[in-house]
Amino acid sequence: MRKVSKQNPLPLYYQLKEIIQEMIENEELKPGDPVPPERELCEIHGISRMTARKAIMALVNEGILYREQGKGTFVSEPKINQQLSQLKGFTEEMAEKGLRATTQILSFKIKEATKKIKNHLNMDEKDNKVIEIRRLRIVEDEPFSIEIVWIPFNMCPDLKKDVLEGKSLYKIFKEKYGYTLDYAKQTIEPIMLNEYERDLLKLDKKSLALLFRRKTYLDDGRVIEYTKAIYRSDKYKYEIVLRS
Repeated sequence: MRKVSKQNPLPLYYQLKEIIQEMIENEELKPGDPVPPERELCEIHGISRMTARKAIMALVNEGILYREQGKGTFVSEPKINQQLSQLKGFTEEMAEKGLRATTQILSFKIKEATKKIKNHLNMDEKDNKVIEIRRLRIVEDEPFSIEIVWIPFNMCPDLKKDVLEGKSLYKIFKEKYGYTLDYAKQTIEPIMLNEYERDLLKLDKKSLALLFRRKTYLDDGRVIEYTKAIYRSDKYKYEIVLRS
């Protein structure tokens, strides 16, 4: 491990942060490996405990390291990358990355649509019913995201929970109902999780997440679904492709 320099104009904590990050990038430290404890870092670099802690916490906040109470600080697994230029189902995307994804259906209801949901789905005034599906997405046995989907009931009137079990909703749209998905509009914003969401995702208090809101359109212009999905920000990152 190279050492911080007090002649360097960069703050000492930032130098230490970059040293540890370089060790990870050079695979001197690999996912799951422990990082030297703060006391040891202080001795190696001749810095204060506060400086060492600040460097470690900066890497924890970026998701590069993670802490386990009573055990120490470890190198995180690389975040799963999702490209936002393609309309794919969650299960399909994880399979393409060689990851095992499963889904737990938390609830499946046919209910009266609120005015806001009707507006999102561009529903006719005479149509009032929606299918509401709440799902917990799990990747490699770890809870990954919470998803709530609303579908106009008249577009999938015979959709049942057992039909959806273990299957991709997008595949059902295509194969069971013959719908052709065209494009989706999506927004992303950071949020604080509530207690219920933290429990489902097995995250600590004050954990941050990313909230996705998506409307998916068919080739005839109709909206087939409106979705709110909460993703763990410590496990997922997003790539946006910009074309000229």
